[in-house]
Amino acid sequence: MKITFFGAVEEVTGSRYLIEQEDTKILVECGLFQGEKELTKRNWEKFPVDPKSIDAIVLTHAHIDHTGYIPLLVKNGFKGPIYCSRGTFSLSAILLVDSGHLQEEEAKHSRDGDEDHPHVQPLYTVRDAQNALTLFHAVDYDTELRIGSLRVTLIASYHILGASFVIVSDGKETLTFSGDLGRPDDLIMKTPPYLKHTDYLVLESTYGDRLHATADPMKELAAVVNETVKKGGILVMPCFAVGRTQTMLYCLYQLRQKNAIPDVPIYLDSPMAIAVTELFCDFGGEHTLSPAECKETFAIATYMRTAEDSKKLDHLNHPAIIIAGSGMADGGRVVYHLQHYVDDPKNTILFVGFQASGTTGHALVKGTEKIYVFGKPYPVHAAIKTIDSLSAHADYNEVLDWIGHFEHAPKKVFITHGELESAQSLQQKIEERFGCTVVIPKYGDSFELD
Repeated sequence: MKITFFGAVEEVTGSRYLIEQEDTKILVECGLFQGEKELTKRNWEKFPVDPKSIDAIVLTHAHIDHTGYIPLLVKNGFKGPIYCSRGTFSLSAILLVDSGHLQEEEAKHSRDGDEDHPHVQPLYTVRDAQNALTLFHAVDYDTELRIGSLRVTLIASYHILGASFVIVSDGKETLTFSGDLGRPDDLIMKTPPYLKHTDYLVLESTYGDRLHATADPMKELAAVVNETVKKGGILVMPCFAVGRTQTMLYCLYQLRQKNAIPDVPIYLDSPMAIAVTELFCDFGGEHTLSPAECKETFAIATYMRTAEDSKKLDHLNHPAIIIAGSGMADGGRVVYHLQHYVDDPKNTILFVGFQASGTTGHALVKGTEKIYVFGKPYPVHAAIKTIDSLSAHADYNEVLDWIGHFEHAPKKVFITHGELESAQSLQQKIEERFGCTVVIPKYGDSFELD
């Protein structure tokens, strides 16, 4: 069995791992590169392997940096099955179509002369995404699939709805993909299970060089809401549609129940986040909310379904909370709200998730004095706040604890899905604690697993 790394090496996005055994080829993950232009250029490069030669794709979860390249691979000739959990299939049906829409929008801005979007044609379209979805096959957890000479099993991992550990075996060696490793004390998702055995491990390292803040996120959120409302301002929350939006609605619901924040309007302004939120209660086995809690929690917000609804939010004359995508403020409806609210010191922009280098969100949390939206500069006078204790990714202590529950340490660990400093830090910690070989692959590196 051989593995080749075509993404998420020495950086966070673009997860793509090719597994080869005899005449069988499986692509685990098929994600988009996101962030800086030098990275996103890779999305336009020819895929290193003929898509027609790949027998199947297997997914750990639905996030675009793990699935967003699928429509282009299908467009370029891939015709095999795409295996994933039921939750991942349901989310991918939302996320991939939305991604196709964003690709079309970026191409439109390019035609309008926006130098930040240099490609006149979209990477792929909504129709391409819809075509790709016809190849998806939802499978049950803990059920072995046979793909040529390889066997594949998905185990629920609870990072987000549908998230899975992917275990690949050739009958002799076992290779496990962590996907995005969740946290043991998430506010609404279940705790990731421990695994007993793997020979080889492909492990994420998003937070491989740091520990998460231990502050109470509820108290932090209450303080930000109350401070903004006291100033008479608008709180704009760029939020990831999957996972983080639902967590923030839960936090706001709990704070409202305790009268810890005033009863100001809460608007959910993201068609994708609305669709995901409405789906959430259908997967009660993967989160900790009861059916009644789920329904009541997500009823706290007014859902802004149309573009006309969204535009109304840019003319508010009273305190309010706007939750809008995208989470890194590089697309979606939130960029229009930034145009209207980022230059007023009464307002607050609150980030509650990871901000990749090269994104507008990263620039704001690093203190930039102006941002560019569709090529036009806007001064930053609003308060920029962060809550760092809400990450759905394990920190290095949580990763080490998870590895420590294997009955025997893996023969070799491949560190991916992290910037180089994070990967190197986690590499050192794993080597020191477990004594196993730890590798940080480079793009295109191949390894025989025997």
